[in-house]
Amino acid sequence: MKTVRLLIWLGVAALGAYGLALIALARGEERPTVMWFVIAAVCFYAVGYRFYSRLIANRVLELDDSHPTPAVRLNNGRDYVPTARWVTFGHHFAAIAGPGPLVGPVLAAQFGYLPSVLWIVIGAVLGGCVQDLVILAYSVKRDGRSLGKMARDEISPVGGFTALVGVLLIMIIIIAVLGLVVVNAMKHSIWATSTVAATVPIAMLVGIYMTHLRPGRVLEASIIGVVLVMLAVIGGRYVAGFSFGRWFEMDAPHLALWIIGYGFLASVLPIWLLLAPRDYLSAFIKIGTIVALAIGIIATHPQTLMPALTRFTDGSGPIFGGKVFPFAFITIACGAISGFHALISSGTTPKMIEKERDVRMVGYGAMAMESFVAIMALIAAIILKPAVYFAINAPAGVVGQDAAACAKISSWDFPVNLREMQTLAAEVGEKTLFSRTGGAPSLAVGMAQIFASSLGGRAVIALWYHFAIMFEALFILSTLDAGTRVARFMLQDLLGNLWKPLGNSGSYPNIVVTSFIVVAAWGYFLYFGTIDPLGGINSLWPLFGISNQMLATIALCVATTAMIREGKARYAWITLAPLAWLVAVTMTAGVQKIFSTLPNVGFLAHAAALRAELAAPGSSAARAREIARLIWNDRIDAALTAVFIAIVIVILLDSIRVWMRLRLSTRPAITGAQEAAA
Repeated sequence: MKTVRLLIWLGVAALGAYGLALIALARGEERPTVMWFVIAAVCFYAVGYRFYSRLIANRVLELDDSHPTPAVRLNNGRDYVPTARWVTFGHHFAAIAGPGPLVGPVLAAQFGYLPSVLWIVIGAVLGGCVQDLVILAYSVKRDGRSLGKMARDEISPVGGFTALVGVLLIMIIIIAVLGLVVVNAMKHSIWATSTVAATVPIAMLVGIYMTHLRPGRVLEASIIGVVLVMLAVIGGRYVAGFSFGRWFEMDAPHLALWIIGYGFLASVLPIWLLLAPRDYLSAFIKIGTIVALAIGIIATHPQTLMPALTRFTDGSGPIFGGKVFPFAFITIACGAISGFHALISSGTTPKMIEKERDVRMVGYGAMAMESFVAIMALIAAIILKPAVYFAINAPAGVVGQDAAACAKISSWDFPVNLREMQTLAAEVGEKTLFSRTGGAPSLAVGMAQIFASSLGGRAVIALWYHFAIMFEALFILSTLDAGTRVARFMLQDLLGNLWKPLGNSGSYPNIVVTSFIVVAAWGYFLYFGTIDPLGGINSLWPLFGISNQMLATIALCVATTAMIREGKARYAWITLAPLAWLVAVTMTAGVQKIFSTLPNVGFLAHAAALRAELAAPGSSAARAREIARLIWNDRIDAALTAVFIAIVIVILLDSIRVWMRLRLSTRPAITGAQEAAA
C-alpha cells in the first residue's frame, strides 16, 4: 500500500509540473485552456499540504494534541472559545480571504497571465501557507498572543514596540481598503446590500443555536444557516419590489457609515454570537462558489485569451504603473502571501483552536484554498477578450470615454468597438462597463460568463453577474470584521505597554473604548475614500499592497526568530527564503513609489504633475478642489510608505542582531524579554 500511495503522489506531482510547464512555455496563438490552470494549481496545493506542511508541523512545530490549547485553558466564553475545527477553518478562511485574492490577480493580469500564475501557486505553497501555519502554531503555543507581542517576546522590546506600532498603522490602512472595496461593490445594489445585511441576524441565530439551544450540534446549525443564507441570496433579487427595499438603496458615504457601525458591533460582541458563525456560513458560500466555478471551467474549458506576457511588463500599464517586478507581486498580494493573515493567525483564530494538530489544516489549508480563489479570479480575467478587460479596468483619464476608449485600446493591438461594449453591458444589466476600475466588475463579468456557459446560457448572464457582485461583497466583509477585532487586540497590547490595566483584554470597558478608537481610525480613511474624486481605490490600493507585504516580512522575522530560539535553526530556511524574497520586493516597490520620477509610479512625481496642472491657466474651481485632494492623498501615501519602510528596516536589523547573537542556536533558547533583562 505504501508503494501504491507513493506512485499516486508521484503521479500528482508529475501532472502538476506538466501543467505548470505547459502554461509557462505556451506562446503566440497556441495558448493553453484554463483547465490546466486548475489542474496545475490543485496538484501543487495537494503535494504541498501532504508533504511540506507535514514536515513543518511534525519536525519544526511538533504539534501534539496532548498539549491543551489556550482556547481550552483560558476559555472565557467571549474571545477564548474552543471551537470545532471545521467551524474554525470556516472562520479563518472567511477572515483571511478578502479583496486581495479577488482583485489583485485581476489587476495584475495587465502583465499577462504568466507572472501571476507562477507567483500565486509557488508563492503560496512555499511562502503564504508556511507563514500562516507557523505564526498560528507559535501563537497557539503562546496563549494566543498577537504578532506584536510575539515580536516583543521573541526579538526584543524595541523590535516588539516598533512592530506593534507599525502593524497597527498597517492594519488601519488594510481595513480601510477592505471597507472601500466592499462599498464600491455594494453601493446602489439593493440585492447585494440586503443579502449581506441578512447574514448578520442569521449568523446570530446560528451562534445562539450552537452555543445555547443545541450545543455541539454543528451539522444541524450548519444546515439551518446555509438554507437561510441561500434563501437570503435568492430573495435579495426581489427586495427592490417591496416598499422596504429603498432602505437598502445606499450611496457610498451612507453605506460606509453602516459598515463602520457593523465593524464596531463585530468587535465588541462575543465571538460565538456573530463573528464565528457569520464567517463560518460565509465560508460555505465562498468555497461553494469557487468549487462551482472550477467545475464550470472544467466543463467548458474556455480558451485563454490574454497572452502570457503583454507589452505592459515595461511599466507603461494603463491600469497601474510600474514594471512587472516588483509590482506584479505587490498587486497580487493575498493570493500568494499576505501579512494580514499573520494578524488573523495571531488574533482570533488561535483563541478558537480546540486541538493543537488542527493548526495544520486551518493554517496551511485555508491559505491554499485562498490561493485557489486567486487562480479562479485570474482565470475570470484572462478568458475575457483583452480589449474588453482593458476597457473595463483602465481609468477614463487614461483611455478616454466610449468611442475614444475603443480607439485608444485598439491602438494597442487589442481591437474593440463601442457596439460590442454596449451589448455586453446590456447583457449583464449595466448601463456601461467602461472604466469600472478596481477589478471587481471585470471579475464579475468573467464569473458570469463561466456560469452562464454551463448553467442557463446567455439569457441568465445578468443574474450571474449580480450574484458575483454579491459574492465579492460577502467575501470581503468577512475579512473586515475579523480584522477589526484583531486591531483591537493589538491596540490593547500597545496600551498595555503604557499602563498595564489598559492591556486587560477581559475588561469590557476596555473592549468598547479600544474598539471605538480602531473603528474611528479606519472609518476615517474609508469615509473620505468614498468622497475622493478618484474613488479612493487609486490612492489606497498601492499602499495596501506594499504595507500588506511589509507586514508579511515582519511576521516572517518573528517566525524565524522563534524557530531559532527553539533550537530549530537547521529549518530556518523554511521562513528565511520567502523573507528574503519579500524584502527585495517590498523595498524596491516602496522606494519606487516614493522616489520614481514617473507620475504613473511615484506618489511625489504624481503630486508634482498635479501641481503643474493646478498652476496652468484654465482649471475650474471644482477641478482645483479635486487636485488639492489628490495632492494631499499622494503626500500622505508617500509619508506612510516611508514610515513603513523604516519600521521594516528596524525590525529586520533587530532580528538579524538577535540571530547573530544566538549564533544559530549554540546558546540555550531564551526569549527576547529574558535576553533584555540579562
